[in-house]
Amino acid sequence: MWWFQQGLCFLPAALVIWTVASFVFAYITAVVLTHVDPLVPYISDTGTMAPERCVFGIMLDVSAVLGVATVYVRYKQVEALTDEDDVTSRRLNWIGLLLGCISSFGMSVVANFQKTTLFIMHLVGAVLTFGVGALYILFQTLLSLYMHPHISSRTIYLVRLGIGVCTLCSIVSMFVSSVIMYSTLRGVDVPHKLHWIPGEPGYLAHMFSTVSEWCLAFSFISFFLTYIRDFQKINLRTEVDLLSSHLYDSPHGSISASRRNNPSETSPLLAGAT
Repeated sequence: MWWFQQGLCFLPAALVIWTVASFVFAYITAVVLTHVDPLVPYISDTGTMAPERCVFGIMLDVSAVLGVATVYVRYKQVEALTDEDDVTSRRLNWIGLLLGCISSFGMSVVANFQKTTLFIMHLVGAVLTFGVGALYILFQTLLSLYMHPHISSRTIYLVRLGIGVCTLCSIVSMFVSSVIMYSTLRGVDVPHKLHWIPGEPGYLAHMFSTVSEWCLAFSFISFFLTYIRDFQKINLRTEVDLLSSHLYDSPHGSISASRRNNPSETSPLLAGAT
């Protein structure tokens, strides 16, 4: 059996690969069509103009769906592994689910509201994606700490902690450099500025900001790679719960008694094996 056939580990792997592909594809297309400069543009700039913005939006919408699925499976797995009287872990787990869904929704907002069209909404989506996403990483890291040593290893906790620190440093660096850039370029329509000339005012701060954004995006998305080994130990199955033995609005005489007396299948939507 291949590694991606074990449990649901294909889910975080697909999330990471698909999201990175959306960034790379949009970047290559935007550079080839000379819509942006090849030297580290903003990720948002690579998905601003047609045709790359169309595919960029579709691909990130798919990433948002994969993100919701991933955080939900993680939530159910932790719920199954922790005791009912472990109030702290269960509360952290529930908050993590909420933060993960909000972050995934923010990714869809970023994809569908380009910075040159509705900058405020695009900025809100970025804050939801990376700001709330950083909180999601924090809560999942704390969960890993609480689940050590009986359920989770110290190594995975340290890896998640390191990714969280990189994500936080990238956010701070991007925020500071962006403030400096906007204060330097007062009166300039920065959201619509897609081409930069080396040496012009604000160029250095712009480069720090774009590099920080790419580091932030890849550090954030790489966090989900730490779920691969965990998701190898959980499976998903559907549940069929029949409320009636027929599809008529009223009792139907032709239904056999044995069919009516058969109990419906009732099984958990998510079954975890650890």
